[in-house]
Amino acid sequence: MASWLTLDEAKRMLGVRAQTVYAYVSRGRIGVSPDPADSRRSLYRADDVANLVRRKASGRTRETLAATTLFGSEPSIPTSISTFSGGRLYYRGVEVVPLAATASLEDAAHLLWATPHPPRFPPSPDGAAAAPSGRVRAFTELAALTATGHSTRGRVTRVLLDESAGLVGRLACAFGASGEPALLLHERLARGWGQSRAVATLIRKTLVLLADHEITSSAFSSRITASTGASLPACLLAGLTTFSGPLHGDASGRVRTLFVEAERDGAEAVVDRYLSSAIPIPGFGHPIYPDGDPRAAALMADIKPPAHIARLIERVVALTGLPPNMDVALATLAARHRLPGDAAFAMFAIARSVGLLAHSMEQLSVDSVIRPRGRYTGPTDGLEPVVRRQRRKA
Repeated sequence: MASWLTLDEAKRMLGVRAQTVYAYVSRGRIGVSPDPADSRRSLYRADDVANLVRRKASGRTRETLAATTLFGSEPSIPTSISTFSGGRLYYRGVEVVPLAATASLEDAAHLLWATPHPPRFPPSPDGAAAAPSGRVRAFTELAALTATGHSTRGRVTRVLLDESAGLVGRLACAFGASGEPALLLHERLARGWGQSRAVATLIRKTLVLLADHEITSSAFSSRITASTGASLPACLLAGLTTFSGPLHGDASGRVRTLFVEAERDGAEAVVDRYLSSAIPIPGFGHPIYPDGDPRAAALMADIKPPAHIARLIERVVALTGLPPNMDVALATLAARHRLPGDAAFAMFAIARSVGLLAHSMEQLSVDSVIRPRGRYTGPTDGLEPVVRRQRRKA
């Protein structure tokens, strides 16, 4: 087999559409490189395509399904909080992009938490840590609350909702939001970051678009923690520590680095360097949205990117066919309006805290600890004979 395949060859081997091939590329499962004969086209690493074909051929037998339930496929968790349909995101049946045109994060929490009215997110109480705002303060305060927090068991929903609202407000203050209780959260963030009313509107829209995204890895972490009866600060901290990984909520940091490279070296040189090394370009394509992330499109429509970022986006889309996702939109918003260095992560974390707490509270109604079983793959010499037979059969 040749080392590299054309798009048509990759599609034919996998039996999929072009958008699915692009999604595989964006997830790092297929390497890509410019076609030396035509710089407008890309070639796809044949070994990666062949590996995917072999995985598909293994089928979805009961044994294969059991072996890949967590690693390679998706655990299925019943939820009424959010879902995807037709390439769009919905919060409890309400499409998110139109909602974000006018709603605040308080409105989104009203929907996701199923409260009688939109909650307010109170500022940190007097005497809260006066450490410099940012990620360290946010995680430190949550860790302290986790160490002294009360179990969710035996507490009524109203009390848990009040505590959840307080946690979101505290997190926002830790990332620099002002402490004016009469203002909505996006207004307090804009005030704390020294931004105009127009930028506050963009922050409002961003927070609503990012409030939840179904069962992400961070939502799963929060639900696992909630299933043990741990405190709400513990549930939120578990979710946010998972969220902080560069392949999840901190992906915009990789995009910010890409933008710095483009400003320094030129968009063309940066994109060519990534593609010639078969390195996926961060912030483009999304496995959930093969035809493009509608949240990113909605936000980018309201932002005029700096020239070097606009050139970068244009070149990546032209050469890969992958549209920008929310990580690019977040990093572009931060760059365009010179927000604080960690503002993209801060907006994402504050918004998603609403969703993580929604998942935590929903999990409480299940009243069962999430405890997956391991499939042992280690040495068998000292095991009982029946265990060795089960291992060989598996």
